[in-house]
Amino acid sequence: MSLITETNRSKDKHAISPQMILLGEKEISSLIYHDIFDYPLTPLELINWTAGEKIYFKNLENVKISTKNGFLFLSGKEGSTLKRLMRERISKRKIEKAKKAAKILSFLPTIKMIAITGALAMKNVNEESDIDFLVITKKGSLWTTRLLAMALLKIFGVPRRRYGDKRTKDKLCLNIWLDESDLVWSNNSRDIFTSHEISQIIPLINKDQAYERFLSKNIWITDYWPNATSARVGKEKKRSKTKKRGVALRFVEFLARKAQYRYMKDKITRETVTPTRALFHPVDWASLISSKLELYKS
Repeated sequence: MSLITETNRSKDKHAISPQMILLGEKEISSLIYHDIFDYPLTPLELINWTAGEKIYFKNLENVKISTKNGFLFLSGKEGSTLKRLMRERISKRKIEKAKKAAKILSFLPTIKMIAITGALAMKNVNEESDIDFLVITKKGSLWTTRLLAMALLKIFGVPRRRYGDKRTKDKLCLNIWLDESDLVWSNNSRDIFTSHEISQIIPLINKDQAYERFLSKNIWITDYWPNATSARVGKEKKRSKTKKRGVALRFVEFLARKAQYRYMKDKITRETVTPTRALFHPVDWASLISSKLELYKS
């Protein structure tokens, strides 16, 4: 359990009182994780983001929690409450831009899902941040869809972040592409950071329950954040069978992948590029976050 201190006296009759909240290890662990991102939580958000059985931190007996402006956070981080409120306002504007871009891309029949990912999904970005997208495509059409998507964005004048871009403000960054036949996250990439990233995504376009299927294929995220999504183990609704692609379509997909790979092969560092997925994450955020949590692991 943790002692909660009140850092300001509010006249609001709905304000949180420290006496109303009793935090256990799982709640404190969640506040520690979100503190890395300067992201204080409201009591309701803390319920949604309560840490699961896979998250276990030590040295929690001296962790002190404070409350201010309706948020809970690690004592000494009062400034994070105002920072979060400012970032929420910035995020709302960027989300509207994301919706417009997603609507344009939704005209491609091979796109099954478009979702906001990263900090924007938590409404926690600054003015210079880009807009991260996860895209799920129809089986066997990832690289053709990606090629068409880039052309469509260019036609409509939607700014897209390119390799080496220093100016990223409001640019679309389509950094996760998944074929609907390859939605399961690999065992070696299952960690506290990745599970949170998947749990927080905001679907903008969702055809044939692609979002629900994505969550059901990655039920492991509930071991880390059990309340954050509606992910459940269960039978998927019966869907109509996908028609087999003709030789011509398979050949077009092959050529699209070869052409794009030729362009990007010299730039690849730790990105994942296969026929059924393209993950463009040159920075190993999972390891960086893990190193920041070392204090509470030993």
